[in-house]
Amino acid sequence: MSQQHKSLQDVHGSVEVSQHRSKWRKLLSFFGPAYLISVGYMDPGNWATDIAGGSQFGYTLIWVLLMSNLMALLLQSLSARLGIVWGKDLAQCNRETYPRGMNFILYLLAEVAIAACDLAEVLGMAIGLQLLFGLDLIWGVLISLLDTFLLLWLQRLGMRKMEMFIISMIAIIGMCFLVEMIYAQPDIKGIASGFVPRIPNQAALYIAIGIIGATVMPHNLYLHSALVQTRKIKRDEESLRKAIKYNFWDSTIALNLALFVNAAILILAAAVFHKGGRTDVAELKDAHELLAPMLGSEWAPRLFAIALIAAGQSSTVTGTLAGQIVMEGYLRLRISPTLRRLITRLLAIVPAILVILISGEEKVGQLLIFSQVLLSMQLAFAVIPLIHFVSDRRRMGKFAINLGTRVASWIVAAVIAVLNFKLVYDEVRSWISDSNSVWVDVLIVAGYIGMMALLALTLIYPLVLRRRKHAMDVHTQTKPLTPMPVPDFKTIALALDYSLVDNQVIRYALKMAEPDSRFVLIHITESASSTMMGGEAEDFETRRDKARMEAYQKVIREAGYESDYVLGHKRRTREIARICTEQHANLLILGSHGHRGLKDFIFGETVNKVRHLVKIPVLVAQ
Repeated sequence: MSQQHKSLQDVHGSVEVSQHRSKWRKLLSFFGPAYLISVGYMDPGNWATDIAGGSQFGYTLIWVLLMSNLMALLLQSLSARLGIVWGKDLAQCNRETYPRGMNFILYLLAEVAIAACDLAEVLGMAIGLQLLFGLDLIWGVLISLLDTFLLLWLQRLGMRKMEMFIISMIAIIGMCFLVEMIYAQPDIKGIASGFVPRIPNQAALYIAIGIIGATVMPHNLYLHSALVQTRKIKRDEESLRKAIKYNFWDSTIALNLALFVNAAILILAAAVFHKGGRTDVAELKDAHELLAPMLGSEWAPRLFAIALIAAGQSSTVTGTLAGQIVMEGYLRLRISPTLRRLITRLLAIVPAILVILISGEEKVGQLLIFSQVLLSMQLAFAVIPLIHFVSDRRRMGKFAINLGTRVASWIVAAVIAVLNFKLVYDEVRSWISDSNSVWVDVLIVAGYIGMMALLALTLIYPLVLRRRKHAMDVHTQTKPLTPMPVPDFKTIALALDYSLVDNQVIRYALKMAEPDSRFVLIHITESASSTMMGGEAEDFETRRDKARMEAYQKVIREAGYESDYVLGHKRRTREIARICTEQHANLLILGSHGHRGLKDFIFGETVNKVRHLVKIPVLVAQ
């Protein structure tokens, strides 16, 4: 797929920031990406640990939330720095650095993490619907499939609209818990004392590990490095420095909102359950059922359920975007956004439905914990490469992180890796103790050892082995064009996709041109970011596209013809038809790749749709 293959790389230039003269307006134009990231820190998967911590130990573990939030802020700021300076997302950088086989394993782990995150969101939303409306859990899970179409609609509205939707969801969650705080009337002195670091006993340590382990989400590191590229910034040193600074403030504000939500959940559990002697509350359903009798208000559990639905709804939007990033980044594969969304959602829905049908709704809580274990397993494989990349002075130049930041980053990475692998180790031990098969035990142990070996390789490879230098290309290389005789039509539009078929398209065009013919070269950028941002994209991929079009232009001009190019965005067929109309083309030539049926569904189908949208002759080259 190319260096342009950053799944959301086009988002780098989709929102104009340089035109704002006001410093505050420029600052606000950078705000947005971190809010999409912040929802991952308040998704339903985090709620259980917060509730358990508050109900068992009161306000004691608030400092753990603060510490984990600081860790998250550091890592997200590194992710944003990577996207701004390299112009590539984390998945692309991994593909450039690690061997092919290792990259494929890293890709599978990233997909597992995204599916696990989506599973937590599906379950959270389904539980919220059940608590609020009494709906059977299985129906709530099936209803979550409709999120597929919500995301597609939001993508068509553009990035800023999507960001506003997420911010509105965060506002709903925050308002719900603000009202809950008014009902609960927590002890302010107790809250203040919770910021003093202390661990009362072994059980508190275990919950603290769970809180930290569930805080940083691996898919957020992939996502943030792409989303920051939605802002159209200049490539000079001053502009890059300002972009890093403004995105840091964006991350700081957004993650503090996430901290407020997580702290509010823990404080609510402390003020209601711990104070009332119910130190055994750890499940979402238990918390919901006990809020009304213990607070004396029917609105308390309703607000809890509404916040849970909003958390699941907002988190699910970002999961698919992250999925597009890792697929395009690792595999150089772009598929239909609808299909991508369906795959991601079905990977979450199918396990949830099977567990509900086979084991019953009482096992859903265990499934939620299992999703967090899967997330924990993947996190180190995203954090370690990220630190390597932003420390690389050869690529980052003056923007490489300094020694102090590197030391802090590696400490955070070590803490997260150790704590997460401890959680995984504890779960593995429980699986082995519950297992009655030696072969199952062997597979579990072998898988754990394999994960540890892969982690060591992820850490060592960039330091010891020579980095691979290969230019990633979203499209196949074109063959050199041979001179062709001239003749026929005035304005000829050529739809190009940077495949080998382009040679045939241009040869046909040259044969049919007249001496005064003008060529209009069309390319539709179809990365996830371009689908959302449209014609304002100005990221690495767009720059590569322009360079390719200029190369084609040169070939055509050397043949003696006038040539212009237009980059289209979003829906391929409608964009081609629109450009043909605007350029007054009287002939359209495009290539056919010869796939049909299922492949048309996967990769999209163009020729038949385009010929019904234009009123000029269409020549199909194969």
